Amino acid sequence: MSIPDSTVEADAESDTGGPASNGNSRPADVAGSTNGHRREVQKRQRVVIRFAGDSGDGMQLTGDRFTSEAAAFGNDLATLPNFPAEIRAPQGTLPGVSSFQLHFADYDILTPGDRPDVLVAMNPAALKANIDDLPHGGILIANSDDFIKRNLTKVGYDANPLEDDSLSAYTVYSVAMATLARGALADTELSKKDAERSKNMFALGLLCWMYHRPTEGTERFLREKFARRPDLAEANILAFRAGWNYGETTEAFAVTYEVAPARLDTGTYRQITGNTALAYGIVAAGQQSGLPVFLGSYPITPASDILHELSKHKAFGVTTFQAEDEISGIGSAIGASFGGALGVTTTSGPGISLKSEAAGLAVALELPLLIVDVQRGGPSTGLPTKTEQSDLLQAMYGRNGESPLPIIAPRSPGDCFDAALEATRIAVTYRTPVMILSDGSLANGSEPWRVPDVEALPRIDPGFATEPNAPDDSGEFWPYKRDDDTLARPWAIPGTPGLEHRIGGLEKADGKGSISYDPDNHDRMTRLRQAKIDHIPVPDLTVDDPDGDAELLVLGWGSTYGPIGAGCRRVRGLGHSIAQAHLRHLNPMPANLAEVLRAYKTVLVPEMNLGQMALLLRGRYLVDIKSYTKVSGLPFKAEELQDLFLDALKGDLL
Repeated sequence: MSIPDSTVEADAESDTGGPASNGNSRPADVAGSTNGHRREVQKRQRVVIRFAGDSGDGMQLTGDRFTSEAAAFGNDLATLPNFPAEIRAPQGTLPGVSSFQLHFADYDILTPGDRPDVLVAMNPAALKANIDDLPHGGILIANSDDFIKRNLTKVGYDANPLEDDSLSAYTVYSVAMATLARGALADTELSKKDAERSKNMFALGLLCWMYHRPTEGTERFLREKFARRPDLAEANILAFRAGWNYGETTEAFAVTYEVAPARLDTGTYRQITGNTALAYGIVAAGQQSGLPVFLGSYPITPASDILHELSKHKAFGVTTFQAEDEISGIGSAIGASFGGALGVTTTSGPGISLKSEAAGLAVALELPLLIVDVQRGGPSTGLPTKTEQSDLLQAMYGRNGESPLPIIAPRSPGDCFDAALEATRIAVTYRTPVMILSDGSLANGSEPWRVPDVEALPRIDPGFATEPNAPDDSGEFWPYKRDDDTLARPWAIPGTPGLEHRIGGLEKADGKGSISYDPDNHDRMTRLRQAKIDHIPVPDLTVDDPDGDAELLVLGWGSTYGPIGAGCRRVRGLGHSIAQAHLRHLNPMPANLAEVLRAYKTVLVPEMNLGQMALLLRGRYLVDIKSYTKVSGLPFKAEELQDLFLDALKGDLL
């Protein structure tokens, strides 16, 4: 399987940790520049940059390009895009601010960072929305051209903060980006308005110069992106080069910074988002099982990119169907599974609500099916572009009747690939729909991902029925005669001679599969479906307890893995013992979970909902789980969890 995009080769060494505090630097060097100025070069182990501007300023593209250059350079990285739900939010207003945060380092990192070391603010709204996150002493680079009276008034500034003392706690660089970009394009035929739109590329060029990032990849990207408009491609490249040259020639910037490549395990790496990784995992699952892949999906934020990516891979036997609604999406996927394909449907929380009856049908039919839920803030339309983990109880119980299904929650963008393969293995082996619980921070966030050796990926055997299976000599096919080990029913492709059968939503007789209203049969079939899920073998829960004497266990699931891990690193750096464990299989849960929970004096579960996992664990294992919750639409911060863990160690939790 070919996986496109730029890659970087890593050496064989791996680094197991790094500094816990922001701005950790190494001794500075002094380097010359082409204009004769001598600049200080500070070597940093990690840097957090946040690009912020109006939703039309191209901040997501700017951040993504800087991320790509950091990935190509070999840094470890994590990103946090943050943008409005509106297609075009009110220009110059606080609700219209779009930002992209990037954390890159020379060691393995777990989060996109708590606070930016550098804030690039393209207008007053971006400054006001983000300045409180910039620590004192941090660098602010502001596009002074947009700090005009009308824009200042929109967000409540009485005076220009770039011209008074209100920003004295920061290192401020006021740069007329629009004017400089327009000047760089003076000899082109672009209008003044179009020329000014390239100011984001000017900002990108300046930051690439400041952090010694390569530039060839961005120029190549711009030529490919605007292949049909070479004039726009060259205009953006000119603006990009102008930003780089401005940093090189101005005397305003006395310091530049270097972040060395990270030491990663040997392999070929590429930058990947969670949605792209999920799409590639689904493609790989089709290849490893020999099944054609069918995606029936209705577009919904933040899951739509999976549909977009899979639509590019027809060469790998992938068919994508953009349905007219959520119900049609899952209905078509169930039909594809009935026909012998790997049926997949993707959505977010509101779509899961609409798909719930059909998901119950898939449970009754006992057919393989992948249901991908990229969670977002709710209820109803809620916060479409923000992250949350509030669909757990819906995934577990949100269907009528007793309709259990396995649930897998990836922990990082790259882990979404493996989650798709694991979900397919379970779905095909046990003839059941499987739900993958991703979320917005995983879907849109990115990290370096080691491209796997395709030959080493596990094979998945569909094991289609080919012969009649009645226990007598009738020569009949019994669609609900179960495997003794897996309790899975046979999967027969319609049209197979001698295996004609009927399935449907009405209860079926155990074995023969005829419609049955017998109370005892319904009780038996209900318990068999539950037992099939309960007895799926999943890996034991592993606990990271370096000292072996911790009294506090922090248990997470899904995307909380990174912030919890970073918080635990900080606490251990302060000399405390703390244990961490992370749930990937949410249904069934690991067989040793009860033993793990009861081995610690305090068990703390941070999650981005109002305590849904804590509720499940309390009810199932009768352990006094401590819950810490957040529903702000943003992921946990490492500093926030560090303080929480320290309080827990002191016994200050309620």
